[in-house]
Amino acid sequence: MTRHGHTIHTTMILMVALVLGSVSLYSQDAVKDDTNIAKEAYNEGLSQMQQGNLELAISFFATAIAKDPDYIDAYLNLGVVFFQSNLYDEALEQFQKVVEKDPRNIDGFANIGRVENKMKRRAKAEEAFQAALAIAPENGDILKELGKVKYVRKKYAEAAETLEKCNQVGGGDRTTHFYLGKAYQKQEKLTQAIASLQEALKLKSDYYNAHFALGQIYLSQEKFSKAASSFKAALNADPKKYRASYNYAVAVESLDQDNIDANIANWSAFIKLAKNNPKAKNDVAIAEQHVKELKTRKEKLNYE
Repeated sequence: MTRHGHTIHTTMILMVALVLGSVSLYSQDAVKDDTNIAKEAYNEGLSQMQQGNLELAISFFATAIAKDPDYIDAYLNLGVVFFQSNLYDEALEQFQKVVEKDPRNIDGFANIGRVENKMKRRAKAEEAFQAALAIAPENGDILKELGKVKYVRKKYAEAAETLEKCNQVGGGDRTTHFYLGKAYQKQEKLTQAIASLQEALKLKSDYYNAHFALGQIYLSQEKFSKAASSFKAALNADPKKYRASYNYAVAVESLDQDNIDANIANWSAFIKLAKNNPKAKNDVAIAEQHVKELKTRKEKLNYE
């Protein structure tokens, strides 16, 4: 009986081993199936995203994450789709999950910075961009975005330093040169400011903001001819911008106060452009009064 009992016991052990082995194989197959489903859902999410079907993309990326909770790219792209859908809190949640799971993920930190910047939480945006930059110190895109945030936060010296580095590593474009010029302008480093703004114009000759900023600098230096040329170029780039029209009239009149007809024409052009703009109400009133004075002066000169 002992022997017989021993035989039964051994058989039971073998049966248990076989069952456990079966469960293990089933578990591996299930994991494999989930991984495949996750990849298929992710790829379909990318396809829908590229076609502009954002709601479907969200659904597929969410499915990929449900099947594979460590699918970093699915979190990233789900965040991007939420961002494109103006769902900023939801986007931020996904990007935060990325950096929690992968603390060296540059895209995760950079995208957190972009969301925070979009929500006008500049300090948090700067912090996120700094974290990304700590991982990739010479990433031109991150340097550019960090420099712009520092400029908006009125950290002009830091902004200039960051944007200079961006240009040095080859990440510069017209935007970096423009913000660099503005950062130098705010520090009253006008020679550097002019040089940077001119670099921006080399990359985009009809860049309104750069022409306008140059005009402001030349006007402050009482270089009225250059100021007039810059504001005229700004108007050519965007004829609807009333501030360029106003400053053009100022520059031309400062250049030649005796050319009454030209000055009346320039101020009248500004009035016509800005008359229906509530933001320009005070400037229009000043210009209208000035035109009256110029016409009175002209009549007096003609009478004499």
